[in-house]
Amino acid sequence: MSVLIMRFHHPQVLAEMTDGGVDRSVECTGSINAMISAFECVHDGWGVAVLVGVPNKDDAFKTHPMNFLNEKTLKGTFFGNYKPRTDLPNVVEMYMRKELELEKFITHEVGLSDINKAFDYMLKGESLRCIIQMDG
Repeated sequence: MSVLIMRFHHPQVLAEMTDGGVDRSVECTGSINAMISAFECVHDGWGVAVLVGVPNKDDAFKTHPMNFLNEKTLKGTFFGNYKPRTDLPNVVEMYMRKELELEKFITHEVGLSDINKAFDYMLKGESLRCIIQMDG
């Protein structure tokens, strides 16, 4: 199985470098160009691209329909397909045992009246996690 870790390269160049394309690609940057390249560089017939990064709200994913007709697969995941109902109790236990330091992941706190700031931080890539405080 071929997996490619890449910076921005033209998909045709990557296809040539990998003898037709990679088996799997994972995009984590949120850059729309990287997302398109990650999809277009997978092998026809069985290649799978997984998009993880959060793009800018105004970005549009544009690719030729032939990429889908050639049986490439495009998948996305938001928060790693975390299942709160079954996974959350384990996370709470880990936190209570001090095995998980959640505070490291909180970069901002805003009041509910400033919730749009939290979305701005996220869309600009300036925040890992933002706590929304309920206004009294």
